[in-house]
Amino acid sequence: VRLSPGRGEGIPFTACTAARLVGARRCARTKSRMPQVSWQPSASFENLRCRAQILARLRAHFAAGQVLEVETPQLCLTTVSDPHLNSLYVPAAGYLQPSPEYAMKRLLAAGSGSIYQIARVFRADEEGRWHNPEFTLLEWYRLGFSLDELIDVAAVARLALGEVDSVRHRYRDLFRSHLDLDPLSCNISELAAVARRHIDIAFDDADRDTWLELLMSHVIEPRLGNDALCFVVDYPPSQAALARLRVDAEGQQVAARFELYYRGVELANGYHELLDAGEQRRRFAADLREREALGLPAIALDEKLLAALEHGLPDCSGVALGFDRLVMLAVGGDALDEVMAFPGSHR
Repeated sequence: VRLSPGRGEGIPFTACTAARLVGARRCARTKSRMPQVSWQPSASFENLRCRAQILARLRAHFAAGQVLEVETPQLCLTTVSDPHLNSLYVPAAGYLQPSPEYAMKRLLAAGSGSIYQIARVFRADEEGRWHNPEFTLLEWYRLGFSLDELIDVAAVARLALGEVDSVRHRYRDLFRSHLDLDPLSCNISELAAVARRHIDIAFDDADRDTWLELLMSHVIEPRLGNDALCFVVDYPPSQAALARLRVDAEGQQVAARFELYYRGVELANGYHELLDAGEQRRRFAADLREREALGLPAIALDEKLLAALEHGLPDCSGVALGFDRLVMLAVGGDALDEVMAFPGSHR
């Protein structure tokens, strides 16, 4: 038996052929009922080309300043102790790093000179408009630079953003002007009362830094950098992290660090790096006590970093800058999805 010319003239119509046709029809019906799979990138190729161009400018900038590009492991046996950063654990392997800082400081102590890295980093529980669990961090360290000299980070930002002015505000002054509150001298009850007036809060008790962080992130940050790069300097000593301390013009002890904001987005953190291994160990121990109080997993201290500090970290300042956020602002975007090919929502 042969099929009519309109159905494939010359093809023998056997039981096998019939079965194949039935199977093909069933497969077609199944495929039509299957949900559509989103496989294409979330960013436009125009934005991805812009991203690549900014990367090229950054590398040229650091090469011109004789800053060495380095690579350090993304997977390590331990991770940062900061209670506010949740690292991703890989069973039987270690932790995906939320920052290349510890390994880069080991290179500095070994004599690398000024260095930078364009690193893929990972943070659990971070996904949203300006957050992604995997992102790109530009981190660099300049030997012999004071914090004021390191605020040349504005020049790095302008490689992406073009000519834009910069301003500087003290952390203390921002709280005074926006909240009529002195963050360095007020008590916790005053902080909590002001926070409740401005923010819908679902808890009653918190430590001093939690109230400060809430007020900074919810009330002050959205107003920063609308028309210019905004540097916030002189943070409270309790927020020093891996920065050294200094005394400000009012005789108050403050952290020698800054944060950079543009159009309400936090772009970068900069530290005049702590050199004292003993003080760093004490800060790590305080982090572990806070982690325990919060019910977070214990983290083994990075003894290799502490040994490097004991050996001697050269006087330096460092910056960590969110590269994806920088590109987002450069293209006039509103979310990281616009400048990442496959963000968390497209994995």
